Amino acid sequence: MNALFSLIDTVLWLYMLALIGSAVLSWLVAFGVVNTRNRFVYLVGDFLHRITEPVLAPIRRFLPNLGGIDISPLVVILLVIFARRLLRDLFF
Repeated sequence: MNALFSLIDTVLWLYMLALIGSAVLSWLVAFGVVNTRNRFVYLVGDFLHRITEPVLAPIRRFLPNLGGIDISPLVVILLVIFARRLLRDLFF
């Protein structure tokens, strides 16, 4: 059971890092720091968008419009932290 917990915890931690990376990359693109015409930047951004958008899109529908500020990654990160702590309490 410890191996299963460890695997789930690691996957949730990696997903949380992907959410943070996606948010930071979107800021860097929006402020013109990185250019999406660069093939590597485009591939990384596309990968992060594909793995985070299925979770972020439903949450965006329920959040109020804050005038261009997207807090859905913050909500998902808080949910991931909650899930990790809940799993830790269940297994230990």
